[in-house]
Amino acid sequence: MAALSIRNLDDEVKRRLRIRAARKGRSMESEIRAILAEAVAEPDDDATNPFVTFMERFQEIGGVELDLPPRSTPARWAEFS
Repeated sequence: MAALSIRNLDDEVKRRLRIRAARKGRSMESEIRAILAEAVAEPDDDATNPFVTFMERFQEIGGVELDLPPRSTPARWAEFS
């Protein structure tokens, strides 16, 4: 395994990394490894799907229930002319 040193890291960046790692129950070092691995991973077919991106973003908080307003007019056929 390789070792890597990062110099001149802003204190605010370090603080935010520490908080992010704590939220996930990881050490800062483990969180940085995960961030780097994700950053250089090959693109996934699902990564371009906005629905998958939305689900991944909100799965940690248990999802989101959206209230759909009632339709005020009946649905219409699409016109392609």
